[in-house]
Amino acid sequence: MATLSAGILLYRDASAGLRVLLGHPGGPFFRNKDQGAWSIPKGLVEPGEAADRAARREFEEELGWPPRGPLQPLGEVVLRSGKRLCAFALRSQEAEEALLARFQPGAFTMEWPPKSGRRAAFPEIDRIAFFSIDEARWKMNPAQAALLDRLNGLPAD
Repeated sequence: MATLSAGILLYRDASAGLRVLLGHPGGPFFRNKDQGAWSIPKGLVEPGEAADRAARREFEEELGWPPRGPLQPLGEVVLRSGKRLCAFALRSQEAEEALLARFQPGAFTMEWPPKSGRRAAFPEIDRIAFFSIDEARWKMNPAQAALLDRLNGLPAD
C-alpha cells in the first residue's frame, strides 16, 4: 500500500482573488529549484492517526504555528513517488504579513554531503509565501495542482 501523507492548503480571500500559502522544501536537494518544487505543508500520517489530525500536526511542525479553524476536505492526489496525499483547505482571515511573520520552520537531519558520514540539520521548509492561484499552479508540485481546482470549487461561506 502506498504511503499516506496529509496536508493543509491555507488560503485567503483577497480583492484580486484567492491567495494560497505554499512552502519551499528545505535541504540541499531543493536549494536551486523553484518551478514545481513548492508544496502545501504536509507529512506522513502515522498508523491509526486520522488524516485531518496528521495534517494539523504537520502544518504546525513545518510552519511553527497551529492551524486554527475548520478544515474542508479536498480529497487525495497521488504524487509521482506513488505517495498519496490527503489534503484539506483552511481559510484564514489574518493578514498575509502576520502569518508570514510567524514562520518558524521545523528541522530534519540527514547525511550531508552524501557518503561523508557527517550529519547536517536543514529546515523542513526554508521559506513560505502567498501566491495567486495562477502563480501557485506554476510554483507547486504538479501533482498537487488539482488541489487548486478543488479549492476553487468549494462553496463560498
